[in-house]
Amino acid sequence: MLRKLQYLFIFFCCSLGYGQTCPSLTNPIDGATNVSVNTSISWNSVVGVPGYLISIGTTPGGTDIINSQSIGSATSFTPALGLPENTQVYVTITLFFINQPNIVCGSETFTTENVVTPPPCTTLNSPADGSTNINGATNLSWGYSSTATGYRLTLGTTPGGGEILNNVDLNNTLFYNPPLDFPPDTQIYILITPYNENGSIPGCNEESFTTGPVAVLPGCATMTSPLNGAINVPLTPLLEWTDVPGAAGYRVSLGSSPFVNDVLDNVAFGTNSTFVLDFEPNSTFFISITPFNAAGEAISCGQESFSTILGCGPYFDAVTGELVTLNPEINFPDTISFCQNEVPFLAHTTDVADGYRWYKIDTLGNETLISESDEVALTEIGQYRYEAYNFISQFVNTIECPSSKEFSVVSSELATITNVEISGPIGNTAISIQITGIGDYEYALNNSNGPFQDSNTFTSLPEVNSYTVYVRDKNGCGTVEQKIEQDITVEGFPKFFTPNGDGINDFWQFIPPPLTNESNLIYIQIFDRYGNFLAQIDPESQGWDGRYRGKSLPSSSYWFRAVSVDGEPVQGAIALKR
Repeated sequence: MLRKLQYLFIFFCCSLGYGQTCPSLTNPIDGATNVSVNTSISWNSVVGVPGYLISIGTTPGGTDIINSQSIGSATSFTPALGLPENTQVYVTITLFFINQPNIVCGSETFTTENVVTPPPCTTLNSPADGSTNINGATNLSWGYSSTATGYRLTLGTTPGGGEILNNVDLNNTLFYNPPLDFPPDTQIYILITPYNENGSIPGCNEESFTTGPVAVLPGCATMTSPLNGAINVPLTPLLEWTDVPGAAGYRVSLGSSPFVNDVLDNVAFGTNSTFVLDFEPNSTFFISITPFNAAGEAISCGQESFSTILGCGPYFDAVTGELVTLNPEINFPDTISFCQNEVPFLAHTTDVADGYRWYKIDTLGNETLISESDEVALTEIGQYRYEAYNFISQFVNTIECPSSKEFSVVSSELATITNVEISGPIGNTAISIQITGIGDYEYALNNSNGPFQDSNTFTSLPEVNSYTVYVRDKNGCGTVEQKIEQDITVEGFPKFFTPNGDGINDFWQFIPPPLTNESNLIYIQIFDRYGNFLAQIDPESQGWDGRYRGKSLPSSSYWFRAVSVDGEPVQGAIALKR
């Protein structure tokens, strides 16, 4: 299943004035001033872009400093020779796509610092200072000297001598390839003097190395599979290169950018091929191969590159102008629960995919595969991972595109109602339900179908004779109910009276509701709390005076039972106070 995320790349947006999804410089920011000539340029990454090209110049879109340097998926770049001083510099990032047109983003600019001091000394990188048995055909390289705009080189066979090369200006380069081999079995002395418009620092240290006997170095190798610049390379390819005559082996460096060997780092092989497992899809890789033998390593072998198949994405579709991903969409909860009396619990997914996997995760993070179908039998609580995947055919390869989700499994059970508390005045009754259980519960009144609520308290309830409370486990373990009788007075029947002879509230009697002002009661009976009949009164009479057989009854709780013309009884409590 394809999931398409709207992500428009409009190639001609700059000329039309529309916004374009391109990276922005994060260092230096656009418009910055007094930027170090040694700065590293960085930008924010763009989702779905396999790689970037960078151009640096002194005009918008210019390439006179760096010309479309490929840097893979890296989002930073440090110019090997630094930047020119006191100059407005323009940086242009190009989004590189496989099998799609590249997108050239608009230039951003900053201004470099004004350098007012000579550059520091530098050191020899290759051959290293003091090294021996160096092949006479070797080339020289040295490190960049901060703020340098050029280098002068002196080579000799004696300390301070210039017999081979005498203080020659090489301009702004970090390499020197001598036109002739160095003499064999000889100590070679090197003096590198960086300079800029402010001059040079005198007294830089002289370095040296010693050559070995005359020997024949092998030549360089080139890739035969995949070829340099190839695209749609399988994710587990066989890498092959030319078999160089006289080579005893090959040192291979391979990485996702020209500057980082994060796949193979100068690994030696005895043959001219090797498998590499599980490349990242939709990416560009850079490879250099250096043959070697007893005489040493081949000199100045170049770097080649190739790009892998599109893979699962996201990748840019130039036809639709969208990012496409081939992983299945999954919709699975963070937590699922089973009832304690329903083990094993069968969980399943409705996601559409070519295949499924379920894993149990232990406390150390180790995973154990427990199912390879769209359902899984769960017998214990804990952490799990669900995975759905699609098989995608791309060129001569079939790849797997997975999506996964970690989830928790908890157990649940039917609730037990331990108490129901009724409180509050008439017309504003509150009911609070107390329960025990390990489930996740919800509550309803008088209807087993709800509506249910998360709170266990119901407020502002009308006056009725009884309520039925329902407690339901959200994870499907069932519903329990309990009927409760009201022990509070209903509308029209006073909750208390005070028959003490003061002429205030001396009688207890039904008071018709204000809106009707009439009663449909036939009679009212009075009982003590033990159920003994005490009196029967007419709803039209003055009411009960709190006496039984002429004797005043003590302060206590009493009960009434009123019968209406439709035969429906109403009952409740009375508080007699003296």
